[in-house]
Amino acid sequence: MMLFDTHTHLDAPQFDEDREEVIARCIEGGVSKMVNVGFNRETIPTTMALAEKYDFIYAAVGWHPQDAITMKEGDLEWIASLCQHEKVVAIGEIGLDYYWDTSPKDIQHKVFRQQIGLAREIKMPIVIHNRDAHEDVVRILREEKAHEVGGIMHSYSGSWETAKMCLDMGFHLSFGGPITFKNAKQPKEVLAQVPMDRLLIETDSPYLTPHPYRGKRNESAHVRLVAEAAAQIKGVDIEEIARITTRNALDLFGIL
Repeated sequence: MMLFDTHTHLDAPQFDEDREEVIARCIEGGVSKMVNVGFNRETIPTTMALAEKYDFIYAAVGWHPQDAITMKEGDLEWIASLCQHEKVVAIGEIGLDYYWDTSPKDIQHKVFRQQIGLAREIKMPIVIHNRDAHEDVVRILREEKAHEVGGIMHSYSGSWETAKMCLDMGFHLSFGGPITFKNAKQPKEVLAQVPMDRLLIETDSPYLTPHPYRGKRNESAHVRLVAEAAAQIKGVDIEEIARITTRNALDLFGIL
């Protein structure tokens, strides 16, 4: 059984003491591929280093909405140049975050639009970060014609109504640790309705740790717990979830 963790941050400082052991546990746990996400000036280089070191780790590069205010002239060109690398498979994570007050909304919108435009120009899928900004995220995706490239609604937490709008634009929905939480009613209800050919799984490690490890550091090996929960919600076995979500990820990212 092969699992694909479509969103992780193995370059995070939380792994500095035991990164090699964490990666070894991924392999032992059946994680055959993963996408590490670099989202600002500090994490893009460390993400690229991981992707170049390990053949089963791929990269997504982009500018996170929380860091939008730090984006300078030339950074978009930097991202564009990195997208020519054979291990870079998506632009992200990009989007809007209205929870953390770190970048003004107008700057977030500008940086978001610029990166969608770049993705359309080079025909690369995008990875969307959306926190408390559902209406504006969907509006900007529509206005910027994001349906031309599609991508992933990362760690999806919105309603089924919003999910349908994203699906209509050709996006995949990715689910992580919260679908293992007892009180996470909405993500489970949405996952139950998502077509199997648009379903992805992730960890967002070291964050969003699934039950029964909630409160501790997350790691990519835990994507198996996400797959188990998704299988239960969908009424299929874990092997089916693993097979389908891995195939969906390979197709979306263009990995042969």
